[in-house]
Amino acid sequence: MNPVKSFSEPLVFGPIYQTRVWGGRALETAFGRTLPDAEQPYGESWEVSDRPEAESRVIAGPPELVGLTLGELWRSEDASLREGLFGPDASGSGPFPLLCKILDARERLSLQVHPPAAVAAEFGGESKTEMWVVARADLGAELYVGLRQGVSRYDFEAASKNGTVEDLVHRIPAEVGDFIFIPSGRLHAIGSGLVIYEIQENSDTTYRVFDWNRIGLNGQLRQLHVAESLRCIDFEDVAPELGKAEGSILVDCDLFRVQRQVGSVISLPETEAVIVTVVSGPIRVGTAGPVFQEGDFFLVPASWDGPKRLIAEAETGEGEVMVTTMK
Repeated sequence: MNPVKSFSEPLVFGPIYQTRVWGGRALETAFGRTLPDAEQPYGESWEVSDRPEAESRVIAGPPELVGLTLGELWRSEDASLREGLFGPDASGSGPFPLLCKILDARERLSLQVHPPAAVAAEFGGESKTEMWVVARADLGAELYVGLRQGVSRYDFEAASKNGTVEDLVHRIPAEVGDFIFIPSGRLHAIGSGLVIYEIQENSDTTYRVFDWNRIGLNGQLRQLHVAESLRCIDFEDVAPELGKAEGSILVDCDLFRVQRQVGSVISLPETEAVIVTVVSGPIRVGTAGPVFQEGDFFLVPASWDGPKRLIAEAETGEGEVMVTTMK
C-alpha cells in the first residue's frame, strides 16, 4: 500500500450560485463576489457540495487536484490520496456527507421542514439536519423556529388550511453571531434581511408547509407539501432557543462538529480534514499560504505538511473562523 499523501495547500472550491425568489445581491455586496447574472436574485451559494445537480470543483490548491470535483476526490480509487485528504474513515463510496452554503434571504423563506430519516425513506427523500450562523442581520430580523407554547397538531393542521400558520410559529430575534441547530423534524424559516452560513447534512429534501402566498420566479404559486410536512414536524418542539456555545463548540451532533475559533494563531485538528469558514479575516493558512477573506470556505486536508494552523492578518491582530469536522 502506498504511503498516505500529505499536502501543503488547502482546497478551494468554486461556488455554485442558486437563484431563489427570496434572494438578492448580498453575496455580491457583502463579500465582493461577481454573480453570474446582473439582474437575478441569488439566494444561495453552495460552497462545498457533492450533489449530482451541483458538484463542487477545485479551483485552487494542489495543482494535481485543480479541476477535479469533490465527489471524484471523495470516491477516489487512490486510497493514499483519499486518506490524505479526508482521513482514514473516508470509505471511497457514497456522497461526501456535508453540504456547506451561504444563504442571502432578502425576503423570508417558506415555512418548511426536513424529514427525519424514517419518514424520508417513506417519501423517497433524504433526511436533513443543519445549523445556521448569522453573518449579517438587518435591524429587526427574525428566525422562525418550532411552535409557540400551547399549539397542538390539530391547531396547526387547521391553520394550514385557512392560511394562519404564521401565527403559530415561534419567532426569535436574530443578530450577527447568533447560531441555532435545526434537526430534521424542526419547523423553521429564515426571516428577511439575513445572511446565513449553513452547515448541513448532504441533502436537498425540503417540504414547504406555507410560503406566504408568494409567486415564484416562474410566475406561479410555489408548490406546498402540507401532507408530507404534517408527517415530519416534531409537534413537541416548542419555543426552542438560540444555541449556546460549550467553550468553542457551537454544535456537536452525529453528523458534524462546528467550532468557533478566534485568535491571532488558530490551530486546527492534526489528523482530521476540516472545512474552514472565515467569519472575519484576512486569514492565512500557515506562514506562506493563500490569504482568505470573510465569507470564504476552504478544506484543509487531514494529512498536512508542517504545523496545521491559521494566521490572522487583520489589523486587530485577531481573526475568527468556523471549523467544521465531519463525523
